[in-house]
Amino acid sequence: MTEALAPNAAAAGNPKRKKALTLLASVVAIAGLGWGSYEWLVASHYESTDNAYVQGNVIQITPQIGGTVMAILADDTDFVKAGQPLVKLDPADAKVALDQAEANLAQTVRQVRTLYANNGSLAAQVALHQTDVIKAQSEVARANDDLNRRQSLAGNGAVSKEELSHTQTQLANAKSALSAAQAGVLAANEQLAANQSQTEGTTVEQHPAVLAAAAKVREAYLATQRVALTAPVDGYVAKRTVQLGQRVAAGTPMMSIIPLKQVWVDANFKEVQLRKIRLGQPVKLTADLYGKKVEYKGTVAGLGAGTGAAFSLLPAQNATGNWIKVVQRVPVRVVLDADEVAKNPLRVGLSMDAEVDVSQQDGKTLADAPSTAAQSAQILKPQDAGADAEVRRVISANLGRGRAPVVAPPARASAAPAPTLAAAPAANGLN
Repeated sequence: MTEALAPNAAAAGNPKRKKALTLLASVVAIAGLGWGSYEWLVASHYESTDNAYVQGNVIQITPQIGGTVMAILADDTDFVKAGQPLVKLDPADAKVALDQAEANLAQTVRQVRTLYANNGSLAAQVALHQTDVIKAQSEVARANDDLNRRQSLAGNGAVSKEELSHTQTQLANAKSALSAAQAGVLAANEQLAANQSQTEGTTVEQHPAVLAAAAKVREAYLATQRVALTAPVDGYVAKRTVQLGQRVAAGTPMMSIIPLKQVWVDANFKEVQLRKIRLGQPVKLTADLYGKKVEYKGTVAGLGAGTGAAFSLLPAQNATGNWIKVVQRVPVRVVLDADEVAKNPLRVGLSMDAEVDVSQQDGKTLADAPSTAAQSAQILKPQDAGADAEVRRVISANLGRGRAPVVAPPARASAAPAPTLAAAPAANGLN
């Protein structure tokens, strides 16, 4: 036993080893204390993920009418401005339809004018038939007087039976003529009322038949303007699939426009990381494209309403017996600083690293008001104005004399509307 204790005594009596073990324990304790302090004071105030990607609006360019592609004025990677023509379709069919609609409108205006003109002639016919009724009434009264006189003289033989019979026949004929005149008045009144019902309370320009024909003209006019597809926003062309000579139907995807100035980041945080994330918290982001040297500043704009798995094409069936728990992720939208994006442009789909400062907890977890970031295209307004001018021109030309002239619409020499912004077509455009 004395021999067994000898090595331990020797080790305990070794001051260098004891000092080394003490130093190692101190280093471990200090490291643990430092790590705990960092987690409490720093790391607990941040949530980070590398499962983040750049997202943006991918605007599909699709025709509103069918047609044959005559020209392609923009290609992949080209920058286009809002209102710049991208694709042109054959305008021949649309122009023929417009000519037919204008001819139909002109004919309808003239037919409605005839209705208004018939009111006067039908009223004159009613007055004429009323005059015939008055004449027939006087003839009945005269024939009745003649019959009464002859009947009073028939008893003493002063009037023959034949003459009395002729007088009775004249009275019957007069009464028949009166009935016919009264029937004519009724028929004329009915025709006048029927014609007035089609014109009462409106004008030629506001007549329902004219409005229906005018709507067809507007539809055909808009079709002539829609043969040219223009860019709704400033952006870059991507995914061009249309080809020259291709026959396309309404709604066929031709290309996409991506406004890279309006991108954001969807950071997919684990569900356990969402406890402290609030709207309005600052976010630091770096892109793999530029590395750590370029840092973006963002802000939490919203949290997704569900996990990615819940909105997938084939959602997980967690109610089955062979269920395996998987940590879910929820997309968090982060808006970027526009100046930083303009200085270092991003592309849709790029990988990002996101770090959210969660030290501020006074924000909300869900938005309680609609977003003010509305998007709209102001391209159809000038087309609508041109359609209205075309309708006014056709109606004015067929209203007859004495009408104030209407300013003619812009010339339809070209089917494409003028771009709202000056922009030259791409140098490599196809035509």
